[in-house]
Amino acid sequence: MTRLLDIQDLTAGYNGVTVLSGVSLHVDEGETVAVVGANGAGKTTLIRAIAGMVHATSGIVTFSGTNITNQPTDRICEAGIAQSPEGRQLFVSLSIEDNLRLGAILKRARARTDDNLARVFDLFPKLKARRHQLAGTLSGGEQQMVAIGRALMAEPKVVMLDEPSLGLAPVMVDLMFDTIADLNKQGMSILLVEQNTGESLALSSRGYVLENGSVVLQGTGEALLQDDRVRKAYLGL
Repeated sequence: MTRLLDIQDLTAGYNGVTVLSGVSLHVDEGETVAVVGANGAGKTTLIRAIAGMVHATSGIVTFSGTNITNQPTDRICEAGIAQSPEGRQLFVSLSIEDNLRLGAILKRARARTDDNLARVFDLFPKLKARRHQLAGTLSGGEQQMVAIGRALMAEPKVVMLDEPSLGLAPVMVDLMFDTIADLNKQGMSILLVEQNTGESLALSSRGYVLENGSVVLQGTGEALLQDDRVRKAYLGL
């Protein structure tokens, strides 16, 4: 299996404060890999460090065999890594369609904007029906659809999803995880960062448990779901 994203001994943080300490993980082609842990464990910092938004003080991030550690974010996106950020971060005064088209601003995807827009609308038919509606008027679940769709517009090789179920109603949580599973079946490689441990590990090939900025457990999604430490700390069992 081809290794797309490889992180080795990554240390990173903010303003001299270390948040991640020696994190190592990888995502192979066609995998969904979950990174789970409590709020404050360092999950979002991991996503930001991979994307070049947080400076790595040590360690290496390799993508498709190329060292991308601390590269400018636009170069990392052009290489084929896209993210749907925590909190969605949409342009609320723009329409659904305009938000999606912004995801195709990269050179790698610009020429196929209309084709990719059609694919996103196939994935989220509700967005197509309301394509001219302002993003700020949507529900949380609908905004999350736009955020994921915007990431897909960049034609990524790996898409990083940061807390896609956060703050959503249960029915929308189920829809989000169904969508992630469908994307993976279509061949998308996914790095899924989530507090929803059970759902995330259930649909992932492999998973990592992050605590206080370090990986404390790793294994197949199934094995981690059966691990007594995971069951007690994160599943309430």
